[in-house]
Amino acid sequence: MKKITQVVLILFFILICSFTTVYADSEEDVIQGEGAGPVYELKKHEEATLEGYKEKYGSDTYGVTAYILDKIRIYSIPLVFIGVAFSAVYQYVIGLKKLDVRDKGFSSMIAIITIGIICQILPLVFAIVVTNTGNQ
Repeated sequence: MKKITQVVLILFFILICSFTTVYADSEEDVIQGEGAGPVYELKKHEEATLEGYKEKYGSDTYGVTAYILDKIRIYSIPLVFIGVAFSAVYQYVIGLKKLDVRDKGFSSMIAIITIGIICQILPLVFAIVVTNTGNQ
């Protein structure tokens, strides 16, 4: 197991070291066209969404918190599926020969599912608490 981890770390280090930076030194090197259009539109859309949260909750702090919690809610779903898949491999494939790994797979599956449920419920609890304290 240590050798696999070492190989992965070495490959990751080589990959990081192989990245190169490209600088444009004249206006001729700048790419003309629609390349920055979708990125710029996505940025504007996210800024508008953030402003919408700020207006909805009436505060910059609450708006940014609601925006972050919404992003956590969205991205936690695929991460939970990936985590459950890895835990299932540990529990049902590797765990057939090693009982300690089977227990590790089961424990990590329970932890991942619990964290996923918390990530899904936390934005709802935040919205309920903030709107109820704002009405009083």
